[in-house]
Amino acid sequence: MYNRAVDHFDEGWDLEVEEFEKERISVEEMEADLEAPTTELVRRTLFKGGILSALGYRDYRLLWSGALVSNIGTWVHITALLWFVFELTDSNTWVGAVVMGSYLPVFLFVLYAGSLADRLNRKLIIMVTQAVMMLGAFALAVCTTMGWATLPVIMVIVVVMGIAFAFTFPAWQAIVPDLVPPRDLLNGIALNSAQFNLARFTGPALGGLIIGIWSVAAAFYVNGVTFLAVIFAVLMVRTKTPAYPPPPEGTRKHILEGIKFIWSHPWARNILVTIGVISFFGLPYIVLFPALAQDVLGRSEWTYMGLMALSGLGAVIGALLVTYISRYIKEKEIIKFAILGLGLSILILSISRTYWLSLLMALCVGSFFLMASAAINTVLQARVERDMRGGIMSFYILMMIGMFPVGSQVMGILADVRSVTFALAMGGAACALLAVVLLSFPGIIREAVSSSTASGP
Repeated sequence: MYNRAVDHFDEGWDLEVEEFEKERISVEEMEADLEAPTTELVRRTLFKGGILSALGYRDYRLLWSGALVSNIGTWVHITALLWFVFELTDSNTWVGAVVMGSYLPVFLFVLYAGSLADRLNRKLIIMVTQAVMMLGAFALAVCTTMGWATLPVIMVIVVVMGIAFAFTFPAWQAIVPDLVPPRDLLNGIALNSAQFNLARFTGPALGGLIIGIWSVAAAFYVNGVTFLAVIFAVLMVRTKTPAYPPPPEGTRKHILEGIKFIWSHPWARNILVTIGVISFFGLPYIVLFPALAQDVLGRSEWTYMGLMALSGLGAVIGALLVTYISRYIKEKEIIKFAILGLGLSILILSISRTYWLSLLMALCVGSFFLMASAAINTVLQARVERDMRGGIMSFYILMMIGMFPVGSQVMGILADVRSVTFALAMGGAACALLAVVLLSFPGIIREAVSSSTASGP
C-alpha cells in the first residue's frame, strides 16, 4: 500500500499516512483517500498543503460537494422566506421573529445534540435530520402554493426545521476532524465554511431569479430537492465514524462534564463569549438587509439579493484568506483584527447611502465574520479529545447560532422603534468595542491560542 502511495505522491505524503494512523484511520481508508483523479502538479499546488488541501481526501470531498448543493438550496429558501415575510408583514420585528423561530431550538436542544454527536454515529444523525429538513421545505412549498402560508403556519414549519438543524449541526461540525488529518484541520473547517458561504453567494442570486420567473413557492420546492444531494453524499462516505457507548452516568452527566471543562478553562469561556457577542451584535445584519435595500437605499428586491450575495462572496474570500494567513499570523491575532474589521464594516454600512459602497461593505462584513468564526472554531476543535468534541462544539454552536436569533429579534425591534441604520450602528459599535478590549488585554485569549498551536495542526 505504501508503495502505491509513493508512486502517486512524493515522500511528504508519508507523513499524512502516519497522521491518519495516529488518528486511528484504517490503511484501506487512507489508500482510498489518496486515489483522487487529479494530477501530481495540481495536488502539489492546491491540495498538498495548499488552500484546498482538505479536498485531497475523498470522504471530505464528497461531503463538501453534497453540502454545497444542499446549502445553495437552503439560501434560496432563506432569501425567499425573509423577503416573503417582510412583504407579508412590512415589519422587521416579524422577520426577526421568523429567524428566531428557526434557530431558537438551538438554545433548547444543541447541548443534548452535542452529546449525541459524541455517542452515536454522526453519519446517521446527519442523514435523519437532513431528511426532516427536506420534508419541512416541501411542506412550506405546498402551503405557499395552496395559499395556506400564514404567519402561524410559517412559524410551526420553521421551528420543526430548526429542531432538525439543532441536531445536525454539532454532528456536522464534529465529523470534519474524522475526515481530514490534524495538519489540514483548519483548512477543512475553513473550506466547510467556504462552501456554506459560496452557497450564500449563489443562493440569493438564484433565489431572486426563481422568485422573479416563477414564485416564492418554487424557491421552497428547489430547496427540498437539493437536500437529496447531501443525503446521497453521506451515504457514499466510506469513513465510518466510531460511535462511543453512552456514558454510564448518562447524557446529563456528559453535558455537565462539558460545562465543567469550559468553566475550568478560562480560555474556553473567553473564546465562547467572544463568538457569542459577535453573533448577537454582528450577524443580525442579514435580517436587516430587506429593510436596508427598500427603505434606506430605496431600491428593489434585486438590491436585497445583491447585498445577500456579496455578503456570501465575502465569506468565501474570508475562508480562503484565513487558511492562507494562518501560516504566518497566530489565530489570536486573526480573531482580534477580524472582529475589528467586522465592527468597522458594519458601522460604514450603517451610514452608507451609496449602492456600491453598501455592496462593498456587505462583502467586507461577510469576510471578517467568517475569518473570526473559523479561527475560533479551529482553536476549540484543536484543544479537545474526540469523545468530547461534539459536546464542546455544541457550546460553540449555542453561542454562535443560538445568539444569532436573539440578536436578530432585538435588532429587528430596534430597527422598527428607531431605524435600520441605528440598529446597524449599534451592532457595529459593539463589535468594534469588543475588538478594542481584546487588543487592549491580549491575555484574554492568549492561553487558548498558544495551547492550540502546540497541539493543533
